Amino acid sequence: MKQLLVMMGLALVSATALAKLPAPVLDDAAKAKAEEAKAKTAHAGKVDAYKLCLSMDRSAAHYFKTAAASGKTVKPAQAAPACADPGPFVWPAPAAAAASPAAAAPAKKS
Repeated sequence: MKQLLVMMGLALVSATALAKLPAPVLDDAAKAKAEEAKAKTAHAGKVDAYKLCLSMDRSAAHYFKTAAASGKTVKPAQAAPACADPGPFVWPAPAAAAASPAAAAPAKKS
């Protein structure tokens, strides 16, 4: 019973402390850095998918080669899309990135 009360008290205190923390304020440089990190993460996902596709192609080719050598009958492989190489990560210059949202913003009517 005591342990339950202590745990409930700690939960209440931690919830109160978290409720008082202000939201972080990001300046333009921090927002740009966050956007770049998000783009890098997305690109890393594409690279990982490309590497997985290549490894699956290699393993399927090895399977068909060894199955044919051992005399097993194998159904033909299903058609799959070719692996698309995402290329190297390229991030636009900060000046070009900052100019495009300003140009794309519609003018306010007065």
